Order: sequence, then C-alpha cells, then structure tokens
Amino acid sequence: MPELPEVETIRAQLAPRLAGRTLARVEILDPRLTRPYDLFEVAEELEGDVVSGVERRGKYLLVRLESGLALVVHLRMTGSFGFSSVSHERAVLELDDGSRLVYRDVRRFGTWLVLDAADLDSYLAAKNGPEPLGRRFSASWLGGQLARRKALLKAVLLDQRVVAGLGNIYADEALWRARINPLRPANDLTSDEVTRLHRAVRAALRAGIERQGSTLRDYSAPDGASGSMQDEFRVYGRDGESCRRCRATITKTRVGGRGTWFCPRCQPEPAG
Repeated sequence: MPELPEVETIRAQLAPRLAGRTLARVEILDPRLTRPYDLFEVAEELEGDVVSGVERRGKYLLVRLESGLALVVHLRMTGSFGFSSVSHERAVLELDDGSRLVYRDVRRFGTWLVLDAADLDSYLAAKNGPEPLGRRFSASWLGGQLARRKALLKAVLLDQRVVAGLGNIYADEALWRARINPLRPANDLTSDEVTRLHRAVRAALRAGIERQGSTLRDYSAPDGASGSMQDEFRVYGRDGESCRRCRATITKTRVGGRGTWFCPRCQPEPAG
C-alpha cells in the first residue's frame, strides 16, 4: 500500500501539471471507485471545474478545486496516477491542455470522494493524527498517544490517528532506526525511547520521500519512474539476511496480521 512517501511523491509530480488546469472531461469507469455514490454524478461534479492545488494529508491525496470542492483520493493497495494509457484504468481526467491523467488500480480497492471544503477538515481529522513531518507531531504528543495503549507498539504505530501516513514498511524501518522491538507494549516505552522513536519516524519518512518511495509490485510515480527506497531497506522484507548495523540475522514475525521484520540483536524482544 502506498504510504506517506509514495503519496507525497505523487502529489509533488501532479501539482505542477494540474494546478490551474480545467477538468475538461471526467470519465469514471468503475462504480466501485465512488461507491456508494453514483459514478456519473461524481464525474459531473468534477467536470468543468478548475484545479486550484494538489495536497496530501496522511495517505490521502487531495485535489482542490476552485468551486470549493475537493476530490479526496485514497490509493489503498494498488492505486496510481499516470499520463500514459495503461491496463486497469478506473478513471480518466482529460485536461484543457489536451493531456490525459489516468487513474489505475489493479485490485480496485482505491476510493474517490468529493467533499465540500467545509466538510473536508473534519473528515480528515477523524481519520488522521497530526502530520508526522509537521510541528504538531512532537515527541510529547507521540508519547501521550502511546502511554494510553497497551497493544503491541507496531500495531499502534499503524493507527493513522497516531501517525498519519505511516504504514507497514516505514513503521518497521523506523523501529529499527530507534532500536525498539515491535512487540513491546506501546505504553512500556521510556521517555528516551519515545524521543528516539519520534526522530526515527521522521527520518524513515524523509528517506522515503528523498528516494521517491518504495517500488514493490505496482507502485510507480506519475512520470513512470520507480522509487528506490527498497534498495535502502534495513529490515523490511529482509528476513534471513544480515542486519546492516550488527550483522545478526533479520527475523520476521506478524503483528496484527501484518508481516513485521526486525533485528533480534539491535531490537531485543521484551522479557517474559
């Protein structure tokens, strides 16, 4: 699933191509994309409007329109945008400059929702905590969230209301950077560990953005390029390989049904 770095890469590439452009024609090809709303009604709302900007909130991509409406896109597992014709097209936006923006989604889990500006903030706030690269995401705020939760740390970090935009890949990478085991209870961390984790979350996400995300299976940026963060993974997907810090063998387990990778030496498991 695209996480914050991948969605931010998409936003950065779409923004200059879409800003100021009119949606001359909107064709939605899959009713699941806008369900429970009718795809023709959603297309009609968008068609003829002018894009004022493209933003990101957590894993959500926001296409703001001059009318005050916003198209809220959640890519889920395999959603992506591009300017060339591809297989598994679910929607097409034809712009007034003659370009054609295609939304592709192999597994068809992505969603499009049109909201008024007045409803957008409350909708997103109910689903997301503060942006992890923003000022509101402080170590004290993160510590307060963890202190209230007895669940396994990795599971709590995947809660978008705790760390908006963080997913399976960057949670594992952040925990490795912080030298903290994913199986620790969230409320068991010391203040020093919370500070390390806060820094590690930011560092892992920034590294992902710098490398334009991770290309695993279906992800690619709108310009067709692949991200390279997968070449920098320290633990994710590396079970049986050596830790690049201590040379111990990377271990795989599961937390909340999600594959979870860690170094048993750098990130020792909780006693008992």
